[in-house]
This record gives sequence, C-alpha cells and structure tokens, in this order.
Amino acid sequence: MSSIPPADAVPTEPVPSDATAEATTPDAAAAPAADAAPSPAQTGARLAELFPALFAGAPKPLKLRIQADIQERAPGVFSKQALSAFLRRHTGATGYLVATTKATHRFDLDGQPAGELSDEHRKIAADELARRRALREARREEELKGRRERAALLRDFERTTLTEANFCALKGIEASQLAALLAQAREEAKEDAARAPARPDHRGERGPRGERPGQRRDGRGDGRRDGPRDGRGPRRDGAPAGPRGKERAKP
Repeated sequence: MSSIPPADAVPTEPVPSDATAEATTPDAAAAPAADAAPSPAQTGARLAELFPALFAGAPKPLKLRIQADIQERAPGVFSKQALSAFLRRHTGATGYLVATTKATHRFDLDGQPAGELSDEHRKIAADELARRRALREARREEELKGRRERAALLRDFERTTLTEANFCALKGIEASQLAALLAQAREEAKEDAARAPARPDHRGERGPRGERPGQRRDGRGDGRRDGPRDGRGPRRDGAPAGPRGKERAKP
C-alpha cells in the first residue's frame, strides 16, 4: 500500500539502550500495565489537547517533519515510538487521505499553512482511495453473490424430493454445512423482506358511495367518457347529429 508522504509517517526508531536495559530488570518486568506505551488513540487525544488547531476537528495535511516540531513544543510528553505509531495511523486514515487530495498546503501545529502540498503526494492519496474503493466494491459484490447463492440453495432445498445426503452431493456441499447455510439464507430472506417497500393493496377499498378505485360515479371505468367521442350522438328528433343529419332533418 502506498503511504502518504514518508516524512509524515516517521519510522519507528529503536528503543534506547538504557531503556532496553531497564526493561530487562526484575523490577521493570513487574511494572504495572499503566506504565505501558500509550495507544495511538491516546496519543491522538493528547495531541488534540495540546495542538487543537491541527489535530482537533477535520483532518489537515501535516507539515513535513511534524514529529520534530511536536518534540520541540512538547518536550518529554511523547516518546518517538508513540508519535510514530500515531502518525502512521493518522496519515493512513481515509479522512486524512481525502483531505490530502483536496488541499493545496500543509499545516503546522498552529493550524497555519506551512508549505505547499505536492501533486505527487495528492496523487498518492488519490490512488490509495481508489484502491480502497475497489476493494470495498469487490467485497460487496462477493457478499451479494454469496446471498444469491444461499437464497437459491434454500429455494431448491424447499422444493427437492431428494434426501439431504443426495441433495448435498448434488450441490457439492458438505452435509455438516447445510443446516448453517439454510439458517443464514432464512435470516437474509427476512432482512430482504423487511427492507422491501410495502406495495399498496387496493383490494376491498371503496371510495365515495361505495365506488372502487378507478371507477366513475356513473358505474363506468375511467377508460370511457360520459358522452360520445365525436359529438355525433342521436338528436331528440331521431335524426343523426352532424352536418348530414341536418340535411335530412324535416323542416
């Protein structure tokens, strides 16, 4: 996986020799867990307290060699190992990558612009985001494929007249797996049914005066009109309407 600027994620440095020697003493071995190195989340929370302009709120691309700046502004607060672990996770987070693709500058501990962000680093971030999207889509498609296969297995099992052993042999699955696959398929069918939108059911519904939906008050359906379509219905005197009917009408 490509990494966002190597200077952002400073490699973990070896533990100093005096710390190594101290860790091998019996007293150090019996030290409580509270003396263990802080987690990246704990380091991030502390950084947000000390430098909220940079580490609190929306992610911002970090100034190059930001670790040295932190050590200078907060001497003795963070170990190199703790900062390195935090910076690796922070600069690899999706939110940070998105911010890197959109920004034009890096930012210092006070949240002020501190150097331009190169096109190369923006491309690295964009490529990594594209890789993650493709991976998510592939996983999603694999999950959907599995659901479809289990749904088909359940339908076939409910219709088959074969014994379980023969059914499993036909489907190429172990008999010990059948019950679990069918149970999962039934649960997924319930989930799909719960998500499906309800369809309106007009059966038995009545409008004003007992009318059914789509029925006119005169008993006709919507497909028919009240009067003649071309205006040539019969006249009161029995003669057909229209120009020819007028010619044949008696005076």
